[in-house]
Amino acid sequence: MFVELMVLRRMMLNTSQNLDAWQLYFDHPSGDKLGLMNAIYQIGSLASFPFVPFIADRWGRKVPIAIGCVLMIFGGLLGAFCTNYGMYVAGRLLLGFGNSLAQMASPVLLAEICHPQHRGKVTTIYNCLWNLGALVVAWLAWGTMYINNDWSWRSLTILQILPAVIQIIFIFWVPESPRWLVSKERYEEALNTLAYYHGNGDQNNATVQFEYREIKETISLEMRYQKNSSYLDFMRTKGNRYRLALLISLGVISQYSGNALFSNYTNLIYNSMGITEQTKKIPLNGGQTLLSLVVSVSSAFFVDRVGRRPLFLFSTVGMVLMFLAWTVVSSVFEKTGDVKTTGYPQVVFVWLFSVFYAIAWSGLLVAYSLEILPYRLRAKGVMIMNLTVQASLVLGNYTNPIAWENLPHHWNLSMIYTIWIFIELCFVYFFYVETKGPTLEELAKIFDGDDAQVAHVDLQQVEKEIEITEKASPEHRERA
Repeated sequence: MFVELMVLRRMMLNTSQNLDAWQLYFDHPSGDKLGLMNAIYQIGSLASFPFVPFIADRWGRKVPIAIGCVLMIFGGLLGAFCTNYGMYVAGRLLLGFGNSLAQMASPVLLAEICHPQHRGKVTTIYNCLWNLGALVVAWLAWGTMYINNDWSWRSLTILQILPAVIQIIFIFWVPESPRWLVSKERYEEALNTLAYYHGNGDQNNATVQFEYREIKETISLEMRYQKNSSYLDFMRTKGNRYRLALLISLGVISQYSGNALFSNYTNLIYNSMGITEQTKKIPLNGGQTLLSLVVSVSSAFFVDRVGRRPLFLFSTVGMVLMFLAWTVVSSVFEKTGDVKTTGYPQVVFVWLFSVFYAIAWSGLLVAYSLEILPYRLRAKGVMIMNLTVQASLVLGNYTNPIAWENLPHHWNLSMIYTIWIFIELCFVYFFYVETKGPTLEELAKIFDGDDAQVAHVDLQQVEKEIEITEKASPEHRERA
């Protein structure tokens, strides 16, 4: 979970922009200069992508997490003690590279060690914790803004190494994925892991045996049909092409729906509303992130009750409506300039947009991606989703401040996003399927139908076999 808290690195720049000392040190960056400061983090993330699946599939899910944490520690120190713009940007480049190594392997490991009953909630909460990282930064900045020198922002920059330090210490106590262990024919270790975490140490527990046999037989089937998976597999079957389309859409919708404006450029947004004092912008930023955290974590507990599809639809409809309302009020504000009647109401619509976004897209981005992928494509599929996420962030983070400065009116940009989010809503309505209920292995049937490479394991048959085995054991005969 600490890996997702590392998002505070990305949110740190958004918060720092609201600090007067940061603006003075970097000479009030704007346009493409400000865009590069934001986008370089995602460029670093993109550069690490070719390495993640290779490392995660060959050496296990924990190795890329550890490597990523080490790189993030160095990147954080470089940014905190920078002496110029270039050094600061280089630190963010290293942070982005390390973050992707850790962040792409973490949800895969989490999903593969989770009990099926808890998988939906846990993987959803995992991605919601980026709001907690944002909240930590926002509220720390409320304290550091009273430091009347560069340490008002340098202290924030150095604090971003803390989650990486904690994670690298505790990673040694985290179990390896039983699915990865099975893929490497380390069957005893896989069974012991499942028994310890899913059956209170009992290897003969019915659920443990069911999971173990299903994982073993499913991975065996997948390996038999194709020893080494490749990215071309996403184009070879109708089911995989469907998965690919969903993965790309998840990355685009989650990051290119106007939310990047509020995640990375609140300084520009609040200035356009007539709110210019850092003593107002910092608390507003903190309040928004707190609300998003509460909503996203609360929604995570409804994913198995309500389902994934209804949450996606409700969330996206709300996003369209809030962006439309913000566009209208923003256009009126440009004519009146009245902060009380048309400035602060914009804050309300921005906050409500964040609420609707948090209902589904904060948590289900990772959870839904993991659920639609079979084991042999899981690491590669998560990489594709993250690649789309980072590419969308690069595009949005670099172009948003340029568009903000060069379009005739600020509300023109929000109008463009309103139309775009409506198009996204149509895609969600027609193509997003429900995935709640089945195990990760059984979900393949939704996309592949009768061609799904899934082991046919009967839980009742497993229970009967365990009962017969226990009756035949010496301990049972002695008790009899």
